[in-house]
Amino acid sequence: MRPNLQQQECGESSVSLYEKVTDRIVHELESGTVPWVKPWASSGVALGLPRSAATRRNYSGINILILWNAVIKRGFASQEWLTFRQALSIGGHVRKGEHGTVICYADSFVPRGERERAKEQGDDPPAVPFLKRFTVFNIEQCEGLPAHVTPAPRILSEIELSPDAEALISATAAKIVTGNGKAFYHRGEDIIRLPSREAHVSTADFYCTAFHELGHWTAHPSRLARDLQHRFGSEAYAREELIAELTSAFLCAQFSIAPQVRHTDYIANWLQILKSDSRAIFHAASQASKASDFILAFRNPEPPSA
Repeated sequence: MRPNLQQQECGESSVSLYEKVTDRIVHELESGTVPWVKPWASSGVALGLPRSAATRRNYSGINILILWNAVIKRGFASQEWLTFRQALSIGGHVRKGEHGTVICYADSFVPRGERERAKEQGDDPPAVPFLKRFTVFNIEQCEGLPAHVTPAPRILSEIELSPDAEALISATAAKIVTGNGKAFYHRGEDIIRLPSREAHVSTADFYCTAFHELGHWTAHPSRLARDLQHRFGSEAYAREELIAELTSAFLCAQFSIAPQVRHTDYIANWLQILKSDSRAIFHAASQASKASDFILAFRNPEPPSA
């Protein structure tokens, strides 16, 4: 997430923000709701990736889940957001009394003292992680904005083909073999195997499955080089499944396809991981954004994700 936002510090520590977001996701999973597979059709809100109304760039990583939650919870019809100053800069303003949504930007830096010490001693200076917070407002919380907001995208019906999704899958040139009984990515052969389209319960189900396996496909050493040599059922295996699950959700949202849960049997594993590591969902969402951006780059070039 790197739109041109004004940086705003918050009273919470970075640790508490990690825990706050993770605790909410754990609560939703335990309640039977998968945060990245919201009831979009019944909620009446727009399906798509959240983006900055000022820069027109998509948010990424954990901020997608944070803003999706805000849209569903507060019933916004738009996925577009602004900081207080951005609203002013384009001629509008945040409505008095409105409460914003806190999102974040994680990075690291090397202190000057460490750089100097490392230079003298000839070793590598350690980086210090930091978390910046930004407060954003949905455009429905603003007034006087210019008429640049596009209509809410229509959710793809269960039986309708998506020409854009079809074109993207083809453009990746990934080796996809259909007709197999199970869906999986074979790292050694670098091949995606999918059941036939007729074997899926809907067209949307096919796209969600294909995008999930393309998420694993990006992990190949010649692409994003994530480690896939994990034993089935291990924690590392479940973490990779979470990355692929989020990649599928992010790509589906890009094409107005309602995301679906591909592997409900992993929810217990994900709960265990999130409860033991409050940063796990941040890392998985970040890796999923990198994977979806990698895949989307095969279509016509667009501005990089925010």
